[in-house]
Amino acid sequence: MLDGKKILMFVDDVYEDLELWYPKLRMIEEGALVTVAGPESGKIYRGKNGYPCKADVSYNDVEEKDFDGLIIPGGFAPDKLRRVEKVLDLTRRFHENGKLVAHICHAGWIPISAKIMKGFKCTSTPGIKDDIENAGAVWIDEPVVVDRHMISSRRPDDLPAFCKAIIEFLSKE
Repeated sequence: MLDGKKILMFVDDVYEDLELWYPKLRMIEEGALVTVAGPESGKIYRGKNGYPCKADVSYNDVEEKDFDGLIIPGGFAPDKLRRVEKVLDLTRRFHENGKLVAHICHAGWIPISAKIMKGFKCTSTPGIKDDIENAGAVWIDEPVVVDRHMISSRRPDDLPAFCKAIIEFLSKE
């Protein structure tokens, strides 16, 4: 279904293992090309549960124009990544061009810091509900929320619905 689609994902230490690996493998299974970008190309980053993920590239070396969508895993990595201007710039560019911006759990911190949440309906872990609302979005407690090109979910249990929505969105493009 996603043959030829190119997806960017962010990684840094303390990412939520399932929230990176489940979407990455599902998108590959559907035929997409997934690129994982971290602070350093080739470096191994460890998830909250210790699972390793090697960055394919540095996010400093990628451009939004080369991808069809962005999937941001949660965990505590987004709290570090939200402080990196290149990460925020990439996220803003996906948004400005109406491309997929998908985030799950704590990953909402990155679109918040990129200042692209105002006027969107979305969800997240309840722990950042106030952050989402303070950024001007409407928080909804549902497994997946799709609003235009933004897709969001709450937690690992929501991954099947999250990935299904991403696949449906990218299949229509």
